[in-house]
Amino acid sequence: MLCIHHHSTDPYFNIATDEYIFKHLEEDCFMLWRNDNAIIVGKHQNTLAEINVDYVKEKGIKVVRRLSGGGAVYHDLGNLNFSFTRTGENSEVVDFQRYTKPIIEVLQKLGVDAKFEGRNDITIDGKKFSGNAEHVFKNKVLHHGTILYSSEMKDVSGALKISPLKYKDRAVKSIPKRVTNVKDHLKEELSLEDFTEMIMEHIIATHEDCKRYEFTEEDLAAIQKIRDEKYATWDWNFGHSPNYNFRQGVRTEGGTLEMNLEVKKGMIKEAKIYGDFFGSKPIEEFEKMLTNCKHDKDEIREKLEKVNIDGYFHKITLEDILSAMF
Repeated sequence: MLCIHHHSTDPYFNIATDEYIFKHLEEDCFMLWRNDNAIIVGKHQNTLAEINVDYVKEKGIKVVRRLSGGGAVYHDLGNLNFSFTRTGENSEVVDFQRYTKPIIEVLQKLGVDAKFEGRNDITIDGKKFSGNAEHVFKNKVLHHGTILYSSEMKDVSGALKISPLKYKDRAVKSIPKRVTNVKDHLKEELSLEDFTEMIMEHIIATHEDCKRYEFTEEDLAAIQKIRDEKYATWDWNFGHSPNYNFRQGVRTEGGTLEMNLEVKKGMIKEAKIYGDFFGSKPIEEFEKMLTNCKHDKDEIREKLEKVNIDGYFHKITLEDILSAMF
């Protein structure tokens, strides 16, 4: 098994790396890695239903869709990620406990009572510090998990917080759970770097035929290509979302404004606007401007900055309209 300590902190590059070791390296792999501020959404999730758009933009948090299913998770540099790829018989491929066991063993050596609970979580005192997901193709599995070690908890909750009433769809929703940092349960101080090395050494000691591996220039070029063409694109991270209906209202100086959008593959296919506002131009014209636009705040802002908003909505600003759409 190849054991890789991957030092990039670019979320787009790192999720591309997960795909690369799964699809392009024949040997089984174990990899440790970290992302700078990012929300990683499950393959089948509606991205906009999972993120607090304004908070994400304000904090410069990147949003990346991964290959595997499951719920959305927040990553920062206080969060350590681990990945396994393995080829085996179909009957033994999906096994969350198999891949989380080494993490639990390391923590138990440190005197932390970590446990596997539910479908795919590791907890301490009933609080989640690790979520896990898997992607299976034929007889090969990609298992990856998070370890909250010293994450900024306010960002974990702030980045993922959004009202579930804004969306009606059939996509998988992330269920908020109480979370904790591993560092808060250690009896003695331990740096994240030392903790990372402990895990790597434990994997090497407990698995056969392990060897440390550094990506070659060819590996890195191939990963960069996957990053640029897939994981850094709006189409993959937002456009890949399931179809959904969006409905949200705001109160403004010019009256109430209710936005109703039908969105398919991230594109607004129909817009209906209701409210008790006044305007001199037909609202149908404005609705038509929104059709075939990405449900993307920056793109819609850029388009509407060229429009005389007051003609359609007296005493309602562009910011009011955007707040009704996101």
